[in-house]
Amino acid sequence: MSRVHAHPGFPLDRRAFLVAGSLGVCGHLASASPVRSLASQTQPARSTILIWLSGGASHIDTWDMKPKAPADFRGEFQPIATSAPAIQLCEHLPRLAKQAHHLAIVRSLGHADQGTGDHHAGYYYNLTGHAPDPSFKALLNDRKPEVEDWPFLGSVVAAKRPPHPYLPQPITLPQKPGAPQYTRPGQFAARLGVQYDPAYVLGQRDKPLEFAAPALALQGPVTVERMTSRRSLLGMIEGAVRQFDRTARSTGYSLLQDQAFSLLGSPRARNAFDLSQEPEALRSRYGATVNGTSLLLARRLVEAGVPFVSVFWMEDPKLDSLCKSGGGWDTHGNNFNCLKDHLLPEFDQGFSTLIEDLNDRGMLESTLLMVNSEMGRNPRIGDVRSGGKSGAGRDHWTKCMSVLLAGGGIQGGQTYGSSDHIAAYPADLPVGPEDIARTLYHAMGIEDLKMIDRLGRPFDLMPDGEPIRALFG
Repeated sequence: MSRVHAHPGFPLDRRAFLVAGSLGVCGHLASASPVRSLASQTQPARSTILIWLSGGASHIDTWDMKPKAPADFRGEFQPIATSAPAIQLCEHLPRLAKQAHHLAIVRSLGHADQGTGDHHAGYYYNLTGHAPDPSFKALLNDRKPEVEDWPFLGSVVAAKRPPHPYLPQPITLPQKPGAPQYTRPGQFAARLGVQYDPAYVLGQRDKPLEFAAPALALQGPVTVERMTSRRSLLGMIEGAVRQFDRTARSTGYSLLQDQAFSLLGSPRARNAFDLSQEPEALRSRYGATVNGTSLLLARRLVEAGVPFVSVFWMEDPKLDSLCKSGGGWDTHGNNFNCLKDHLLPEFDQGFSTLIEDLNDRGMLESTLLMVNSEMGRNPRIGDVRSGGKSGAGRDHWTKCMSVLLAGGGIQGGQTYGSSDHIAAYPADLPVGPEDIARTLYHAMGIEDLKMIDRLGRPFDLMPDGEPIRALFG
């Protein structure tokens, strides 16, 4: 039985109304006042699902293989033919190979000159489309999210789309990346205002069918009726407070509070998260892992009309020592065994099923799928931190990486751009994260990226970059 429950440490109190506790991260409420702009009535994508391979997936070992490169670069894996003549994939992605006619692969993405070569800057650049400011180079992974950061892609979509009647606009599964030690910048609404932060729905590796959302559950004996009564009392008390507190903080908090009460009282909201309604055979196809069930839940949420769902790959602590990776795609050591035996099979099963499931339901054309990461991996095998060449790892690499796209008006069965003979640098049609961001917005029908700041001044959310129009059919 799948259920959504209150996460430990999130009782039904002031913090629960913050949906994801984002105020505590940013320090105070951003005070921008966005102007909504309806997307074009002809937009091909109603929703986006972003699958983020946390840690930095190895492009040269997966979807940009170089079988003719010297042995020190090409690695152990062989490419295989797919359902698309223009695409070859790694031999350990056999299920995805059967769905390749739906895929477009951008192989010429790089951001070598703008980042720090580390995770925080990679998250920020790829999740916002804006180059990291100098503070990232000064602080590296100690750089915390700031209120005046550029906003997360999903938050921009949320601000530009009409509000959902009973669910948050952006939802992130199954974790808040970087918690609890630190939190990755780039995943928040920042200057747009906390009301556009994602709602974080938390999963558990040992209970993959259970997801915890602070604002989607009632604790203890609290019923919907009692909650409604309490809301009336709360309204009387806080009405007096608001007479003295007209700041942007109280306005944003009020919006989040209204959203939380709406969620708590809505059976439709709770039902959207109930995976027990899915046939067991389909759940099995996605895989009995927290990442697999997160992809299935993402499909349910876009089916319910949520415009932006992110799935941040949850790391497996059991892989940490084996891969020197924190348990994710940051394969500093034992890169090939970690990919072959653990990471690729789980991804191959879940992502290929998501494509097939959406297509079978007639939802793929209205749902943009994007697989991205903060960086690629060093084409040369061997990382000094894990024993050099004998450690068989790959270090960070921001100079070249790949992005997978499907659905949402994207023409499948193609590649865009290319890397050089060892996948070290873009060789043809180079693009940056700002171009990927603009491509996502274009797929969602969002061309007007003007907003209004707290002082009533217009500003451009994305002055740089161009949509990759060649990707669209």
